[in-house]
Amino acid sequence: MSKAFTPNIKSKKGKDLTRYVTKFIYKNKYNNIPKNVVELAKKHILDGFGLALSGSVARTGEYLFKHIKKNSAKGKATVIGSKMKLPSQFAALANGVGIHSDDYDDTQLAVAKDRVYGLLTHPTAPCLPSAFAEGEIHKINGKDFLNAYLIGVDVECKISEAMSPRHYQHGFHSTATCGTFASAAAASKIRKYSFDKTLRSIGIAASLSAGLRENFGTMTKPLHAGRAAESGVVACDLSNYGWSSTDKILESPRGFFQAHGGGYDINAIKGKLGKPWTFSKPGISIKPHPCGSLTHPGMTKMLELIKKYNIKPDQILKVDVGTNHNMQNALIHHRPKNEFQAKFSMEYSMAILLIERRAYIPEYQDKRINKSDVQKMLRRINFYKNKTAEAAGYDKMTTLIDIYLKNGKKISGRGDFGKGSPAIPMSYDEVADKFLGCAEFAKWPILKSKKIIKLVKDLEKIKDIRILGRLLSK
Repeated sequence: MSKAFTPNIKSKKGKDLTRYVTKFIYKNKYNNIPKNVVELAKKHILDGFGLALSGSVARTGEYLFKHIKKNSAKGKATVIGSKMKLPSQFAALANGVGIHSDDYDDTQLAVAKDRVYGLLTHPTAPCLPSAFAEGEIHKINGKDFLNAYLIGVDVECKISEAMSPRHYQHGFHSTATCGTFASAAAASKIRKYSFDKTLRSIGIAASLSAGLRENFGTMTKPLHAGRAAESGVVACDLSNYGWSSTDKILESPRGFFQAHGGGYDINAIKGKLGKPWTFSKPGISIKPHPCGSLTHPGMTKMLELIKKYNIKPDQILKVDVGTNHNMQNALIHHRPKNEFQAKFSMEYSMAILLIERRAYIPEYQDKRINKSDVQKMLRRINFYKNKTAEAAGYDKMTTLIDIYLKNGKKISGRGDFGKGSPAIPMSYDEVADKFLGCAEFAKWPILKSKKIIKLVKDLEKIKDIRILGRLLSK
């Protein structure tokens, strides 16, 4: 175990950690949030809504809608991209799966060098569905919606940042585990729970958190985000009935941090919630491509090299792509045959750029993946562990690219950060373009889409967020 982590069994520093987190949820007000953090949050909320639209027409949406129709009653919360109005927990489930279906959603960054990229938590997918469903039901305004969303994201990311790297390395999916806290935090805040109800909600949520990385590359990965969103709402429901839970679920020797990772870094969370806000530092990345975030620095650099040197597919002899070993542990599909595998394939992500010079949702569909041109290009790409990338540290996704052309020329480049990261940020207008692409894929009316973009840009001025529900419903 890293020396940065203190096993809960011996540590007294973590005393009352769960109460500290609960106090932050209970007490934080919209006016405490810096303007720049609010502006950043709006981009991610718009991004999440767009992804829920595109996710609604994915196969996961088709199957999940069958499950929901069979098992759920009518309610007041919107299932984005559909006609359905459901109870909060089922709307949160559906929208959480939708946002994560294309693996196109935002990704937490890391602070410490021994973090595995902040444990690769996707902050919005478990949090936004809970905040949106509860917000519609309770008819809240834009400021309260932003406050709940930002609280949930900060709790999720700080818990993930504090967790021992063993959590992710041994197979837990942190979006599923840490995301459950985000959902519970957002729902508790919108419901205006007392301190004790919020504390119980957090305790219950911790026992509902689950999700394993072995399911990466399958439909079950987006289910993780949906269940995290649903579980947070269920935890709040049970708490409201008087359901009991421990008041030390995070720090206990038998609690969340110890059971899920064998320890935690108290200095990464205690006194750090909202100080600074995660959106401000270290920041959260928005994805320009619908695939695992580990591919994005390399994809950003590859696209830059293709355009700069006008590289054509028939010129390529071979391509070497080097990263650290942790990236290889997640990008496990080397000869993908379907969209879920392709999202976790460095080889495919590079190959499709070399052929199409773009990689959006249409490029990550089964028909495109299995065409002969891209399958042939896959065999020319060597994905390997690189010493330079390994030495760069795990707080970066350093990717080294060497393109060998048939004429003997070699073209090289290095990417440490991808487009959409705080180092190379996307503007609101760029995120709006991504939103429009997702909406178009879902065949969403352009007038509705443009109204959503405008409303989210001025979200703090909205008096009742149900107006967004109407625009996101059929």
